[in-house]
Amino acid sequence: MKYLDLTFPSPEENLACDEALIDQCEVLGGPGVLRFWESQRYFVVVGYSNRNASEVNLEACRLEGIPVLRRCTGGGTVLQGPGCLNYALVLPIVLAPDLATVTGTNTFVMLKQRDALASLLGSAVCVQGHTDLALGPVKFSGNAQRRKRSYLLFHGTFLINLDLSLVGRLLRFPSRAPEYRRERSHGQFLSNIPLSVDSIQAALRSAWNAADVLESPPLENVRELVETRYARDSWNVRS
Repeated sequence: MKYLDLTFPSPEENLACDEALIDQCEVLGGPGVLRFWESQRYFVVVGYSNRNASEVNLEACRLEGIPVLRRCTGGGTVLQGPGCLNYALVLPIVLAPDLATVTGTNTFVMLKQRDALASLLGSAVCVQGHTDLALGPVKFSGNAQRRKRSYLLFHGTFLINLDLSLVGRLLRFPSRAPEYRRERSHGQFLSNIPLSVDSIQAALRSAWNAADVLESPPLENVRELVETRYARDSWNVRS
């Protein structure tokens, strides 16, 4: 598998890159890609089917100048910014039998992620809900997927040094929450983990055997996706 450590200047480009990577693999084939990125700008990202007004405190975002964007995968709404290490896995569906279904993919990927993080933390990491990683009942990673004919995109975030007070100010209580959350506020439900970016990247690269650098990322497709989708209200705004 190839790996790519690439953060773009804008939130729109960072979201577009994950989609561009699965598009590139569908066209060119190959063993897949593991990408890392960490935005230095705060922005809110809603899941593909989320309604902005239901999930986001839009007035607070407007006052603080924080954009609200939409990603191409499902799942809940998150705050991105400094202290959020993001990864994206593009996997060939033929890699393992479990990848043939959404549920099987969730289990296959989340168990591998769990084991990689547990080895670093020296404590038990739980898979909670469908695609959360948690220390007991406290979540530190959320994940989502998108599928195409031959490849799937599975991506998520690790909270390592995010200003969690911002989450409570900018995001509403989610319209759909996993049972294990039990009505807890964002501040009670979320936690950073005491790990470095380098250690998480090394553990995931080892877990997924991502040894070689992706020399030709799909930069032109990123630009096209930003222009036609991620920078447009017609994509991002759904009330």
